[in-house]
Amino acid sequence: MSFYQSVFELIDMRSFSNLWFWIALAVMWSTASHWVLGVPYDMVLRARRNGGQAEQDLEDLTRINTNRLLYIANVSGLWLLGFGCFLLTALAVLGFAYQLEIAQALFLLGFPMSIVGLLSLSTARLIHQEQAEGEQLRRRLTRHRLYVQITGMLSIFVTALWGMYQNMNIGPLGG
Repeated sequence: MSFYQSVFELIDMRSFSNLWFWIALAVMWSTASHWVLGVPYDMVLRARRNGGQAEQDLEDLTRINTNRLLYIANVSGLWLLGFGCFLLTALAVLGFAYQLEIAQALFLLGFPMSIVGLLSLSTARLIHQEQAEGEQLRRRLTRHRLYVQITGMLSIFVTALWGMYQNMNIGPLGG
């Protein structure tokens, strides 16, 4: 038996039975719910508790990140949308039509994150239009975080169901 066969036998390289996939999924959603529009959520809490300089820092960082996000969307938004749709469609076809498990896993990671990206863009536009600051800004960021967490919970649930189905499914016809 060669070295590579030994390694692949020791470590299951299928996506849904690999511990690293589930760790990456948990880290991805933990990070997504902590960084709200590029602002760490603890800054929102600190601004709510302390006000003053913490509030000003929150407003400045949010303004910088929303302006950056809106600039990217205005300059290259259509190209990013087209490339993202192409990539997700390719992963969906490879994964679910051609039964390539790594493409299924990448689709189940990428599709919900694209929803989070669209939510972030929508929230950035609202913050920019309203010129939100103070309590209004904190409410908007908290609501956005809640939507990201709901998306994450649904994503983890669907991914876990699909992963269990894939792990219990033996062979191409399920038997």
